[in-house]
Amino acid sequence: MTISLVIPAYNEAAYIGPCLDSAIAHTYGKLHQIIVVDNASTDKTGEIARQRPGVTVIREDRKGTGHARQTGLEHATGDIVVYIDADTQVPEGWIEKIEKAFEDPAVVLLSGPYRYYDIAWHKRWILNSLWWISAPVTSATVGYMALGGNMAMKRTVLQSIGFDRSIAFFGDDTDIARRMHKEGKTLWHMGFYINTSARRFEQMGIIRTNALYVANYWWPVIFHRPFSDGHHDIQRV
Repeated sequence: MTISLVIPAYNEAAYIGPCLDSAIAHTYGKLHQIIVVDNASTDKTGEIARQRPGVTVIREDRKGTGHARQTGLEHATGDIVVYIDADTQVPEGWIEKIEKAFEDPAVVLLSGPYRYYDIAWHKRWILNSLWWISAPVTSATVGYMALGGNMAMKRTVLQSIGFDRSIAFFGDDTDIARRMHKEGKTLWHMGFYINTSARRFEQMGIIRTNALYVANYWWPVIFHRPFSDGHHDIQRV
């Protein structure tokens, strides 16, 4: 089993270095590829990524997660393609969970939640509680769920359906999970987590941000399209 890691990144100069350092340190040479898709960045995201050993940087000037994820897929050659966000940090034991899940040949997708590393403890407790309350029930009820910043997929199946390039931001993960679910077994494991920044919650507020995420999960499930249009950028530091 070979694993390609794809990291879409738009103006992530402040985060891409630690992201790559954690991925390199905690995957123990098991990654077949590390691909950073520099998605129309105007800062030094690509330059910083190229400084890390074994990292390939692909420029994609059409802004949006649909474009970035599909471009990454087109350059990936591993049996499994894994997507994380540029502000995430890979924890110990993460890659072993991917390897274990895909020992089952029926599995086509594995995903799991975030844990937040840069927010006050009480807010972290609220956000983690929301994951534990909502995600397992939703996944079991609908049958599929994926988080764009922490999802692994079988490349041959993913290539056959592809990402929807028209989706700019919200809802792309649910859209691909819905379509992958038709092709095989999709797994959501709460223990398969990745650490991430809570900057969107800090800037937009916990209630508003969670409402957007909930709406953009159920709209692709019911109507096969996102609830929100546009890129929904947050302030970069």
